[in-house]
Amino acid sequence: MRVLLATYDSRGGVEPIVGLAVRLRELGAEVRVCAPPDEEFAKRLAGVGVQMVPVGPAVRSLATEARPPGAAGFQQIVAELVAAHFGTLTEAAEGCDVMLATGVLPAVASARSVAEKLGIPYVYACYQAVTLPSPHHPPAPRPFRPLPPEVTDHQALWDLDAESSNVLFAEIVNTHRASIGLPPVGNVRDYAFTDRPWLAADPILGPWQEPADLDVVQTGAWFLPDERPLPPEVEAFLDAGTPPVYVGFGSMPTTGSHDMARAAIEAIRAQGHRALLSRGWADLALIDDQDDCFTVGEANHQALFSRVAAVVHHGGAGTTTTATWAGVPQVVVPQQTVDQTYFASRVADLGIGVAHNGPTPTTQSLSAALTTALTPEIRARATAVADTIRTDGAMVAAKLLFDAVGHERPLDA
Repeated sequence: MRVLLATYDSRGGVEPIVGLAVRLRELGAEVRVCAPPDEEFAKRLAGVGVQMVPVGPAVRSLATEARPPGAAGFQQIVAELVAAHFGTLTEAAEGCDVMLATGVLPAVASARSVAEKLGIPYVYACYQAVTLPSPHHPPAPRPFRPLPPEVTDHQALWDLDAESSNVLFAEIVNTHRASIGLPPVGNVRDYAFTDRPWLAADPILGPWQEPADLDVVQTGAWFLPDERPLPPEVEAFLDAGTPPVYVGFGSMPTTGSHDMARAAIEAIRAQGHRALLSRGWADLALIDDQDDCFTVGEANHQALFSRVAAVVHHGGAGTTTTATWAGVPQVVVPQQTVDQTYFASRVADLGIGVAHNGPTPTTQSLSAALTTALTPEIRARATAVADTIRTDGAMVAAKLLFDAVGHERPLDA
C-alpha cells in the first residue's frame, strides 16, 4: 500500500506525522510525506528514513519574516499555499492508495481536492477537539473575521465560522478546482474536514464530547518513542544539580522574548530552582552568566521532560501531550487561541498544572504559577495521569488506514 501524508503545520504538527509514517512502514506500507521545506522538518523525517516532498513556503519564514500587512497580505499567503498544494500534491500522490492530511484549512481543502481528482480515499486528521464543529465548544475566530460577541449559541457560531471560511478560502480553492476539472464546493470547511474526521489526541487529555453531529474517530495521540540521546552539554547541566524548570515556546515566535526570558529565569530562581531554556523560534536566551541556567536547542523532549521539575510551555498539542506523558507538572502560557488555550484549560482541569492568564508572563505571575505547579499535590496528580496516557495512537491510525483501503496487514499487526 502506498500512502501520502500531507501536513502544513509547525513542528508540533509535523512530529505526529513522523510517528504515523514509521508505524505505517512497520505494517509494510510505502510512505511519503508532504511537509513544509523547513530544514528541521526535513532533518527529522530523514532521521527516520521517510521520504519528504517539500510543499509551500517554510513555516518559520511565514511566522518570523515581514509580509505585506493586513487582509491583502493574508490572502497572498493563502493563494501561495493553495497553488503549492494543488501542484505538489498532484504529483506526489500519483500512484498512492490513500491520502491523509492535517494542518491549516486552505492546505487540507486543497489536499482533498487532489485526492478527489485522483480518485483515492482521503482522511482529515487534527490534534485537538476544538478544531472540529461541536455543540460543546465555540470556534476560534478566523483571521480578519471576528466572531460577534452578542452571539453565544455554539451552533450559530459554527455556522458563522463556515461562512468566514468560505469568504477567506473558497474562491481561491474553487479556482484551482476548476483548473483541474472539478466542480466548486459550497462549504470549504466541511469539505476539508469530512463528516468522519480523525482526532489524534489522547482521550484523557483531549477528549471528544458526545453527542455531536460529526462521526469522530479518536485514535489517541500519534507518538513515536524517541531514542535520541540528549546533547552531552545538556546531560552535564542536568547532572550538575537538582532538576531544573524547563521553559520553551516551541515554534512560537513570541514578541519581547528577552523580557519573557528574564521573567522566567527570575521566577524560577525565586522558587529556588535552576532553569533550562529552549531557544525555539522565540530565540530565548540567558540574561547573565550564572551557572544555574542553561539553553538548549533541538532536543528529545521525551528524554528531557523526565529529568525536569516542571515544564513551562505554550500549550501546543505535542508539547502538552509529551509533558503529560512524562508525568511532569506544567505551567501553560498560551501564545495564541485555539489549541493552546484549550490545552491550558485541560491541564488545569486535570489538576496536572496551571494555566497562566495571558501570553506575557511577568516574574510575579510566573512565580505564582510555579508555586502552585510545584506542590506535591500537583506532582502526584501529574504522575497518576501519566499512567493513563495511551501510546498506541499512531499504530491505531496506521491500521485504520490499511482498513480504509482494504489492504491486508501483517498477521501479527
